[in-house]
Parts: sequence; C-alpha cells; structure tokens
Amino acid sequence: MNTKKIGLITGGSRGLGKNMAVAIAKKGMDVVITYNTNKEAAERVVAEIQSLGQKALAFQLDTRDIGSFDSFIQQLTAQLKEQTGSANIDFLINNAGTALYMPFANTTEAQMDEIFHIHYKGVFFLTQKLLPFINDGGCIINVSSGLSRTTLPGCSVYGSLKAAIETLTRYMAMELGTRKIRVNAVAPGAIETDFGGGYIRDNKERNAQVASRTALGRVGLPDDIGGVVAFLCTEEAYWINGQRIEVSGGQSL
Repeated sequence: MNTKKIGLITGGSRGLGKNMAVAIAKKGMDVVITYNTNKEAAERVVAEIQSLGQKALAFQLDTRDIGSFDSFIQQLTAQLKEQTGSANIDFLINNAGTALYMPFANTTEAQMDEIFHIHYKGVFFLTQKLLPFINDGGCIINVSSGLSRTTLPGCSVYGSLKAAIETLTRYMAMELGTRKIRVNAVAPGAIETDFGGGYIRDNKERNAQVASRTALGRVGLPDDIGGVVAFLCTEEAYWINGQRIEVSGGQSL
C-alpha cells in the first residue's frame, strides 16, 4: 500500500462487491475487500486489482458476527499501518449481504434475525467501530436495493431492512457532516449475479419479466453498478450527500 486513497468493500469477493472493488481500483485507488468463506475467489479479486497497478488486501469477515469486528479491525489497521504508515481508510462500502425469499406469512424469527444482523445491525456497528479509522473528508456508501421502493412477493424482510438502511444513511450523513464524511445509499435494481442463488440471472421467465418493466429494456449487470459506486468515492461527487441513488435502468417507474 502507499499514500493513495483506500476503499474498503465488504463482500468484495463476488458479484456486485467484486465489480465495485475493480471499478474503484480503475479510479486509481487501493482496495481492501472482505469475504465470508471463499478465500480463493477473494484472492482472484486481489490479483485482478494488482494487475491494474493498484494495491489490494483481503480479509475474512462474517458481518453477522458483531463480536468478531474488533479482531478484524485490529488485523486491518495493523496491516495498513505496516504497509502505508497509516491505519486509516478513506471509503467504506457496506455491500456484504445475502437474500431471503420467504413469504411474510411463513418467515421465521430465526430467518429474520439472520437477515437483520447482516443487513442492518452488522452495517450499523461495523461502521461505528471503523469511524476512528475513516479519514475526515472520506465517504461511506451503504448498499440498499430497489426493493425498498418497489415490492416483490417474498422480500418483505429484506426490503424493509434496506428501507431502514436508507433512513440510517440520512442520519449518518447528518451526524458525520462535521467531519466532512459524506454518506449515501446506492440502490441497485434487479441484477444478473449469483445473489440469491442466481434468482434473477438463472430464471429466464423472471429475467424477462423484470426486463419488461424496465425503461431501458433489460435486467441490470454488475458493470452497471460498480462505476456509480466508484464515482461516489471521487471528488467530483463531493456535494452528493445523504441521498438514495437508485441504479436500475428505470425499473418499475
């Protein structure tokens, strides 16, 4: 690592997180990613970023396990300090997540608790614990979903928690403004990835249905999202703060 600006992306070994990590690297920034279980995939992302001429690191992190956050941050900051002379990062992208497709009437408390820990409580406390290590003038991006605005049967818990993240984003933007840290939420529409077991990517009928309701006539791709996140990390995006930015091609307008 060096004196370049550094972005940390949770869940950066696959899907949208991988795309965000590579897009940020293409902007000339160094990157740290976390992964839950797939170390090999994370190492491939690190190698891809290094091939672009940027520095990269990968750390294991389960964002459901709030008790592990202190140990993760100790490892992260020690490594950064050793390689850059500073323990700090400039950008935090709270991307890690998983899907829950379950009708409201059948959702269990255990299912709700798991998604709550991943999509809200984990985001809240990881960001809180990282605050001392985010440089003034940096930015935080919380990944939301088009499902906070539109509805899809079976997504009541997921969509509700993403709506909560958007409200949290506004509070964070207000409270962190004294440090000139801007906070925004990016809300992807339906995207062709392995998210939710390829729920959109691998079901042709569902894919076509979403495309028919999207103004630009197709389902989103990872490349549609990463560049927007990277842009929000640049100085050109400095005056964007406390916003929900939907990146969906005009889905369900």
